[in-house]
Amino acid sequence: MVNKIKAGIIGGAGYTGGETLRLLLSHPNVDVAFVQSRSQAGKPVTTTHSDLIGETDLVYTSDFNQPVDVLFLCLSHGESKKLLSENIFPATTRIIDLGNDFRLGDTTDSREFVYGLPEFQRDKIIAAKNIANPGCFATTIQLGLLPLAKVGLLKEVHTTGITGSTGAGQKLQDATHFTWRANNISAYKTLTHQHLGEINQTLKKLQPDFSETVNFVPWRGDFTRGIFVTSVLDCSLTLEEANKLYKEYYSSHPFTQVVDEMIDLKQVVNTNKCLIHLEKVGSKLAIHSITDNLLKGASGQAVQNMNLMFGFDEREGLRLKSTVF
Repeated sequence: MVNKIKAGIIGGAGYTGGETLRLLLSHPNVDVAFVQSRSQAGKPVTTTHSDLIGETDLVYTSDFNQPVDVLFLCLSHGESKKLLSENIFPATTRIIDLGNDFRLGDTTDSREFVYGLPEFQRDKIIAAKNIANPGCFATTIQLGLLPLAKVGLLKEVHTTGITGSTGAGQKLQDATHFTWRANNISAYKTLTHQHLGEINQTLKKLQPDFSETVNFVPWRGDFTRGIFVTSVLDCSLTLEEANKLYKEYYSSHPFTQVVDEMIDLKQVVNTNKCLIHLEKVGSKLAIHSITDNLLKGASGQAVQNMNLMFGFDEREGLRLKSTVF
């Protein structure tokens, strides 16, 4: 029998907390020790995550000091750094932060965080004690560009991506209210999105001479889950050469697949997959990449990182089927 590890979740009432809990409850190597929430303490977790009715009797706690092997921080931006500066956790407790506090190399309490994009640096994740989980747009855009950066072929990139309403978090906002979001698409944070920092950091590590711009225009879409990104750049490779490069790069990465047919967002919703499709028109290479923003873009990738850190099969607990019909 495989020894199980104990996991805790801090900030469990939001979307990423709920998705992390859903995955861990069905993971054969994990026992969930606690799910913490300041706003929901004392209530059953099914109060906010009704999809888990019949799956767990866990109750939200206000306490997060129970001993665990791995701690998932599902907190708003800035709160993870504050939590770790105000509380001491055992050095043996591994931490996976799903926020953006440590993605650019920040440290706290002598903890150093490794950027947790397995397709970029799986070996470093395996050896890591603390992980900064990538952002959802950052994951989807980078997976479309990593193979080119690896061989030094990145040039100025023009990227457009559309995301579902869950990307904005569970708290109600004007931009997520049904009457505003329905039958609507809008751009936001044009060329200034917060994920550009981590995207550029990764690309420059793979291609040190990359000094061009990633011009990113994000859109809000009229759906709940998923991200569809298209990146366009000049590329000297033929389509056949580009497909060969991409398929070889991702051949050892089980969750990223390069496909010859056009992709549809439904193929990845409720999975930890990224699907990539390439098109070539003249000198321009168009790279389409799709993910579920709550799974490969957040909780699924966090569990994937946990699997790598603890020596489990990378796919454990993540063999999920998309809901295409």
